[in-house]
Amino acid sequence: MTAFVILPGIDGSDGAHWQSRWEQAWGDRAVRIVPASWSEPELDDWVTAVQRAYDDARGRDDDVVLVAHSLGCWAAAAWLAAGGSATAALLVAPPDTQLPTFPSERAGTFQAVPTQPLPCPSLLVASTDDPYCTAARATTFAAAWKADCHLVDGAGHLNSASNLADWPTGRDLLDELLALSGPMHGDGAHTP
Repeated sequence: MTAFVILPGIDGSDGAHWQSRWEQAWGDRAVRIVPASWSEPELDDWVTAVQRAYDDARGRDDDVVLVAHSLGCWAAAAWLAAGGSATAALLVAPPDTQLPTFPSERAGTFQAVPTQPLPCPSLLVASTDDPYCTAARATTFAAAWKADCHLVDGAGHLNSASNLADWPTGRDLLDELLALSGPMHGDGAHTP
């Protein structure tokens, strides 16, 4: 069965967030990154945390899928650019690090992450009204990462405030990504 690395954004994902719900449903098949700098993110710390979580997840299964939200998308991209390898990557609501609203005073080290092709099948999911990234910029990121792109109408930052609960649409998109990448053994990412 597939293992999952959960990469939340700044301050982590709370209990109402779809990432936390998925993590709970997946049980010991899911490993959340644990950077020391949740609130004042440092890229190197987060990339190291991704590697630790990947190593832990890899010990559970050969197939490891990254499930990233917000700033976690940039941590995933940086880790993959540094030689990381995953079966697939779901990248949800990456913020535009060049917008004036990006918290550069807190997370400025993330502004230098390259948008180069990712080495695994990837899907970027973004909302048409995300306050942290326009749909056009999200589409640009997807193209640079060579990721498929799926736009959701009017769902904000696709976080707890979006009231997505278990976000079944997101699970369906993840299942489609995994079906295309062919990583699954047994029940893979399907209904826990």
